[in-house]
Amino acid sequence: MFKKPILTAVILLALTTLACAGNFEFPVTEIETGPTQTTDISVPLLDDPETIAEITLAFGAGNLNIAPGAEEALITGVATYNVADFAPVVTTDENAIRLEQGNLTVNGIPNFESNLENEWDLQLGSTPINLTINAGAYVGDYELGGLALNKLTISDGAADIKVNFSEPNLTEMESLNYNTGASNVTMTGIANANTPELIFRCGAGSYTLDFSGELQQDMQVSIESGISSIAVIVPEGVSAEVTYEGGMSNVSLDGSWEKSGSTYTHAGEGYTITITIKMGAGNLELRDK
Repeated sequence: MFKKPILTAVILLALTTLACAGNFEFPVTEIETGPTQTTDISVPLLDDPETIAEITLAFGAGNLNIAPGAEEALITGVATYNVADFAPVVTTDENAIRLEQGNLTVNGIPNFESNLENEWDLQLGSTPINLTINAGAYVGDYELGGLALNKLTISDGAADIKVNFSEPNLTEMESLNYNTGASNVTMTGIANANTPELIFRCGAGSYTLDFSGELQQDMQVSIESGISSIAVIVPEGVSAEVTYEGGMSNVSLDGSWEKSGSTYTHAGEGYTITITIKMGAGNLELRDK
């Protein structure tokens, strides 16, 4: 079932942002529900174990949960829904696998007053994959620790998302790209992603980027934001440098952070996290816990 208060809040935030640009009338679409159905999801391993699978998850509105745990498979899981057109569809073209929500077309704002259900509970295998997640207005909970992500790309609209790397990524991740609209996003254990590059672009919203974990190499981080609230957390003893460019923004420091002009440093040893932040306006917090 939808977590309606959270989902409604992020959708309203997105609509408010759009409305600031002019006068808009948003049509409301009634969505017909039926009996609750469940569909098992199982995507087998590729025939060639040396080939990296290109996995795309295309999800609209609802709850999307991702965790490790698929055994002898790329993806396993269950979809639960009460709109027939929400049924998941899997297509495969050589090493490209696409798992997408069914063909329901929503023109305007979906009416969430009815008791809609749409939830995917997915487990990913431990073989190397390139993972792309394209989603709309939804609630997501991603546990990605202990996977073998070669690349990770996330794009979503108005969303409430938690992304956690509780354990180190099993392979070096070439890049991590996250693009989001008016959302509430919390990323934790980012050092465990084992990537040299993180690009995070966001609209209005609230964002927390926690670089805890095991830093295995230098990391270059680019954060671009409109009007938002951003918290950057670097644990004690980890070397970091932040260069900030912003308009009418407030910058607050907590812990071991020090300021010199538009540059902020965090003393530490070993590998270094170098962060460039560009903000239109809002609040930036630099913390170590």
